[in-house]
Amino acid sequence: MIETEVKKERVAIVGVETEANYKTFSVSMDELASLVTTAGGEVILDFTQKRERADGRYLVGKGKLEEIKQNIEADEIDTVVFNERLSPRQNMNLEEYLGVKVIDRMQLILDIFAARAKSYEGMLQVELAQLKYMLPRLVGKGIALSRQAGGIGSRGPGESQLEMDRRYIRTRIENIEKALKKAEKTRLNIRQKRQKSGVFRIGLIGYTNAGKSSIFNALTDKIQYEKDELFATLDATTKDFSLKDDFIATLTDTVGFIQDLPTELVDAFKSTLEESSDVDLLIHVIDASNPDHEIHEDTVKKIMSDLDVSDIPVLNVYNKADLTGNDFTPTVYPHILISAKNKDDIKKLKETIVDLLQEVFVPFTIKLPYAESYKLPDLKKITLLEEVDELDDSYKIKGSIAKNQEWRIEDYEHI
Repeated sequence: MIETEVKKERVAIVGVETEANYKTFSVSMDELASLVTTAGGEVILDFTQKRERADGRYLVGKGKLEEIKQNIEADEIDTVVFNERLSPRQNMNLEEYLGVKVIDRMQLILDIFAARAKSYEGMLQVELAQLKYMLPRLVGKGIALSRQAGGIGSRGPGESQLEMDRRYIRTRIENIEKALKKAEKTRLNIRQKRQKSGVFRIGLIGYTNAGKSSIFNALTDKIQYEKDELFATLDATTKDFSLKDDFIATLTDTVGFIQDLPTELVDAFKSTLEESSDVDLLIHVIDASNPDHEIHEDTVKKIMSDLDVSDIPVLNVYNKADLTGNDFTPTVYPHILISAKNKDDIKKLKETIVDLLQEVFVPFTIKLPYAESYKLPDLKKITLLEEVDELDDSYKIKGSIAKNQEWRIEDYEHI
């Protein structure tokens, strides 16, 4: 059977540079092109305009709009994607003027999430974000509300739901929010069990495509989906792994961050993002090979502040060392430079984490009678042991333990 190649959607991207966004404008437009590629489209045309502020009716000026119209007709463009968030009225005006499908950066990101979500909870979260985005846009009968052909910006809830009235959509939103609250309760119970178990918890955070899943796989020996593309991972995944000898920790991988992440998505994914916030240590993964890594760092810091996790200890891990030059200069501390593909680097990462823990853990020296030696394996799982010496009638054990777990060694004889 001969496989026919799927024709890629031909896309034009448009951005408006203003005084408010000039510092990150170039990076943001590059990301927009990558987002289009991730969604399965092909960027054919790229338009930018400098303005004091965006035009209220069309976002760009009338002259630039006419230039866009002429070029999209000549190059047979299917879709125009604007880098800025469009109001429902702007979206309708642009589609009427240009005569093709128009979406914005927010809808494009929502579309990618709809294609990537795999778990029941993840799919619900994306649908909730899409419906909240669509609700104020259910006006008129422009191209946006009569798309039969599908393509970029039309995945997820689907055509039938786009034609539904506001009341039905509001009801659907209420039902999804109820279902997510139940899922959140289940997630909370699991987190509370982890807290009571005394297992040390580590969360991975970082900009999208920084290599979090690669580090997750290398540390835990788990096959987590990883690819050189934006938003490869959406659903939170947690796995136990051995950090040093028998000392067990859990590692959680979640969705990556990006500039201007739609507020609908942040709200919908809050419970999932909290998986990374309810930890003892955060590993901030940074793509050292990306020339814009400082902008990425600032974006992650802002989202961390929004999630109220700024007080959790952070280890900054510059990844993709194999792709950087010798003149790389780190900009955040404490840090370590590694390649997730290098086994020695992963070993170095584990050692760095242990060193960091020993700085904040509480040191102890206890006696364990030989008659209670069966307790030793459990001690090894929850403490970082340094020495185990044999005395006449007992073991002399020296090590350190997390402050919130000190109660676990209260009954032992301390020396």
